[in-house]
Amino acid sequence: MTSAADPFKKAATGIAGLDEVTGGGLPAGRATLVCGGPGCGKTLLATSFLVHGALHDGEPGVLMSFDERGGDLEANSRSLGFDLVELQRKKLLAIDFVHIDRQEIHETGEYDLEGLFIRLAHAADKVKARRVVLDSIDTLFAGIPNEAILRAELRRLFLWLKERKLSVIITAERGETSLTRHGIEEYVSDCVIVLEQRVQDELATRRLRVVKYRGSAHGTNEYPFLITDTGLKLLPITSLGLAHTVSDERVSSGIAGLDRMLDGKGCYKGSSILVTGTPGSGKTIIGAQFALAAIKSGERCLYYLFEESHAQLLRNMRTIGVDLQPAITSGQLRLESVRPTTHSLEMHLARMMHTIAEFKPDRVVVDPLSALQASGTSGQSQIMVLRLIDYLKTVGASTLYLALQGGEDRLELNISSLMDTWISVENHRRERERERRLTIVKSRGMPHSEGESLLNIGADGVHVTERSEAS
Repeated sequence: MTSAADPFKKAATGIAGLDEVTGGGLPAGRATLVCGGPGCGKTLLATSFLVHGALHDGEPGVLMSFDERGGDLEANSRSLGFDLVELQRKKLLAIDFVHIDRQEIHETGEYDLEGLFIRLAHAADKVKARRVVLDSIDTLFAGIPNEAILRAELRRLFLWLKERKLSVIITAERGETSLTRHGIEEYVSDCVIVLEQRVQDELATRRLRVVKYRGSAHGTNEYPFLITDTGLKLLPITSLGLAHTVSDERVSSGIAGLDRMLDGKGCYKGSSILVTGTPGSGKTIIGAQFALAAIKSGERCLYYLFEESHAQLLRNMRTIGVDLQPAITSGQLRLESVRPTTHSLEMHLARMMHTIAEFKPDRVVVDPLSALQASGTSGQSQIMVLRLIDYLKTVGASTLYLALQGGEDRLELNISSLMDTWISVENHRRERERERRLTIVKSRGMPHSEGESLLNIGADGVHVTERSEAS
């Protein structure tokens, strides 16, 4: 990928979010430094780069490791869906483990990397490599305290790789006062990527940042990323904006009386719908009806649960005659339940976006959105919710958000202005009985009922009736 702003060719990593942030991939024919602490995903990112090049871009590669033996690399990569053994058999990949014995390294002015160059050149020639990974460079130079020799050999290594026009990733551990332990790799590399695993309030989040990229525009923010069973997933959530399309098509809420209140047709497809209410007012039941309407119309629905388990939702819905299990079995409905305190807000958002991109739902239910406040401050929650709403609008999913309402027009999250439709349900005492009342606070772009209706929940289902009908 090249453009007026990016005059040189780029080597795609196959990590969609990373290729988006870098404008097409890493600099082809140049060196990229990937640095970070232990367990942050350096080797995985580098391996993904090699595998994608070999399988999709016709660029075989060499993985030269100074830390892990070939068998260990193959086993670890297999758990993420990478078959390095098969790539080696097809001569799309060469793996070489270089053992460095510090005691055998003598500090003399004659120390050089000629032996390494010979081995690397042999491996590259064997598979006609265009990509190379050196993992990790710290081990290679660990026994050389002479800084002058170290700097000279590092510069020679980078020049040797560049002269052969190899697209290279070099991994390194973070230093205490610089990006790397030696403090020179970041200056001689054309691109520098920093990976971090940060723990805040006992919740871990992995983040990626492109520190520099010579000659190319790139995203400069920190981006959360996941390590899944299919590899590394980066989600550049800060790039979202107001570029989504709108539809004139309507979707049913699953409750006939509620549809009548919404211009007799329901909500707009792809819109954001907020249902607020006090505890026990019927929010989750409305969410289940929304999901059931998707199932009946042949759509796919993704339902997030932050306070209930799958089994509890299914049992409770059966009491009103709603059986969601067949739709789960057929794959039309997917339930995702997780405690808000399990992940940080950024990781919740990253995981949700990953699942949405994978499942491609027509409708989404978030039950309740207000529960996510347990994973961060009010300000952080507000930003996370805004990004989620933007993303779901971008993919065109009709989304129902359930939220706790603590008092009159007061929400745990200040999100009502972001919603296309706002439905309020409340519990009221009427003599000795409880009465649920439902109101359409707003619904953009359509006429809607201004009155108050009754929400009745029973063994025969859910019904919404206007007061005139009820009397």
